[in-house]
Amino acid sequence: MTARGRFITLEGVDGAGKSTHAAWLADTLRAWGHSVVATREPGGTPLGETLRKLVLSESMSLDTETLLMFAARCEHLSQVIEPALARGDWVVCDRYTDATYAYQGGGRQLGADRVAVLEHWMRPALQPDRTWLFDVPLELARARLADSRQPDRFEREEAAFFERTRAAYHARAAAHPDRIRIVDSSRPVEQVRAQLQAELRALEAA
Repeated sequence: MTARGRFITLEGVDGAGKSTHAAWLADTLRAWGHSVVATREPGGTPLGETLRKLVLSESMSLDTETLLMFAARCEHLSQVIEPALARGDWVVCDRYTDATYAYQGGGRQLGADRVAVLEHWMRPALQPDRTWLFDVPLELARARLADSRQPDRFEREEAAFFERTRAAYHARAAAHPDRIRIVDSSRPVEQVRAQLQAELRALEAA
């Protein structure tokens, strides 16, 4: 029987730097001899990428936005994540359900309870083996966004939105300390990657 793969997710507010390390993590695991699927949310499938474009660009109600996030996730799980884990692959995913708790639940103030209803209806048992929460002061995150591409409708939100989102992320980390590890990504890239590599080795050996 093929051993189940490992499921890794990367989280953080826009501008926290997680995307800088996503490809590096996948490449590191491949160099160590693992088969890796690198993916993202919303997205990861043709349908998910279509829904991503809608969510990032079109104005919509909060309920619609949240339901579309979970619709994309449901397709992503059934078509990509679960088959990869069953094959024994490692999955590195840029955002997952913690992002919905943070952005819709916290930033948009939907509340964690309503997000939890959708999570439990979909795949309550499938949780990441490790989540790294990339964290920086909001002033630094905003400065990084100012230097990036044309911002999407989340990136255009006011500072208070990101303060609530970041607080919701920290609440998730406090509630799930065995799974979620906070990474101070205001440090130089080399220091961040040294921490990730050490913790990745520990996860590999577990």
